[in-house]
Amino acid sequence: MRSFVIVVDAQRDFMLPDGALYVAGAEALVAPLNAMLAGLDAAETAGVLLTFDTHTPKSYAGSAEAEQFPLHCVRGSAGWQTVLDLAAIDRGIALHTLEKGVFAMWEEADVTIRDARDRGSNPVLRDLFFDRLRADGVDTIIVTGVAADFCVRWAVEGLIERGFRITVPGALTRGIVRQIDTLAAEEWATAPVTIF
Repeated sequence: MRSFVIVVDAQRDFMLPDGALYVAGAEALVAPLNAMLAGLDAAETAGVLLTFDTHTPKSYAGSAEAEQFPLHCVRGSAGWQTVLDLAAIDRGIALHTLEKGVFAMWEEADVTIRDARDRGSNPVLRDLFFDRLRADGVDTIIVTGVAADFCVRWAVEGLIERGFRITVPGALTRGIVRQIDTLAAEEWATAPVTIF
């Protein structure tokens, strides 16, 4: 059975110490995340999805997120860019992107998923994309990235609601206040979530 990989918000503003909303310790994830992605087997991996937290100064100013955090991940800025080496991912593995303007990748109704290697291809609505994954026999999603107690948390909870099993490599995520093992114990004790 093939699995699917989601890397949540591995962007410069979160991952590097000079980023606008640096998650403490996140820079230590960059090399292992790249190694994990480079080591994926096309026969066992249905695809990789990178989520991008994406804002504009105008829309961010009036958002709920702005009440907690400074402006970050402005679309097209250096801080919005991924820290990952996407060229190292086997070309036999589909690579996708999702841009979101809020914490949860499930919240906005019109979110689409795009082919990261063919920007001219038609985007697919997020819910249809995940329905197709299920129809193709994918039932396990591997989730990594930042921040464990914000965007990673809501990514996982949306996957639980959609009937997926989730595995999270604990060493490949960081939280702001709570780390993934604490979060799992407090929030997902009876859910199909494995932290390893």
